[in-house]
Amino acid sequence: MAKLFTAESVTSGHPDKICDQISDTILDAFLEQDPKSRVAVETFGSSGLIVVGGEVTSKGSVNVPSLVNKIYREIGYKDKPKIVVNISKQSPDIALGVDTGGAGDQGIMYGYATDETPELLPLPVVLAHRLTRGLEDLRRNNAKFSWLRPDGKSQVTVEGKKVSAIVVSCQHDEKIELAEIRKLLLKNLIKPIIGSGDYQVLINPTGRFVTGGFVADTGLTGRKIMVDTYGGLIPHGGGCFSGKDASKVDRSAAYMARFVAKNIVANKLAKKCLVSVAYAIGKKEPLMVEVETYKTGDDNKTKKIVTEKFDFSPLAIIERLGLRKPIFAQTAAYGHFGKNSLPWEKIIKI
Repeated sequence: MAKLFTAESVTSGHPDKICDQISDTILDAFLEQDPKSRVAVETFGSSGLIVVGGEVTSKGSVNVPSLVNKIYREIGYKDKPKIVVNISKQSPDIALGVDTGGAGDQGIMYGYATDETPELLPLPVVLAHRLTRGLEDLRRNNAKFSWLRPDGKSQVTVEGKKVSAIVVSCQHDEKIELAEIRKLLLKNLIKPIIGSGDYQVLINPTGRFVTGGFVADTGLTGRKIMVDTYGGLIPHGGGCFSGKDASKVDRSAAYMARFVAKNIVANKLAKKCLVSVAYAIGKKEPLMVEVETYKTGDDNKTKKIVTEKFDFSPLAIIERLGLRKPIFAQTAAYGHFGKNSLPWEKIIKI
């Protein structure tokens, strides 16, 4: 019997993802004015309240409340929450290490790739994101789905290469019945994305999902790290991405590890690849760079290629991947990997 693997995704209107998008849009706004901005911004949302806090050192100036309101409306919410902003400058103790090109924090980062999908990502991760993207597309672009609201989630379980179970939870207008929701989503979302098959389908398992967003649940930047990465199918160092500029290796080194792992697989050096890296705050060179190919490649040969051809020092990563540009808001929903427009997804010849 093949092993079961499960991954989930959430829509842009999920409370945690609202916070990620706010934090990354604020980051982009500072980078647009000052590419060397140091930004570490967190967002918290609750019913009627959005709080933005953190540390920023930048020559730029951003009207944060106005930006928060704009993002919140664009996602699809119409209420007017109270907005509280508490942003100070980056600690000079951290700057001591970052100013000289060192890592902005200690930590462990992982990057992964597998040849099981064109995106070089695990199949359940790819399918879960397609379902939540599909929900948003139907809500925004199909008049038959005017009853859909912004909040939503998906989950896909795969047995081997076969889908065995799907869960879709979608916020909806209170006037529509569950039977109609199920009928419409099976026809317009699940069948077009997953195809036909003998798999279990659960849609709004509690029977009702009218109350959503911050009214139903608090949101917090960085609380969907498995949705952002590989669905929990590989290790995670613990650090989130959103709201952080690239001097924070939580973000930049995780992107570099994905870039390297993807290119190992794309160049057919392995069918699967996990790249692990670790840093000490203020130090340029990583304390660890390891490569695991799960017996689908030569680990020693692959590690030699990685250490000879790829520089994992923070400034080298920033330069190679162009991480001073305002490109991060697009990563804040539907995963940070698999989107070919992003620089760490580029395939090169090794």
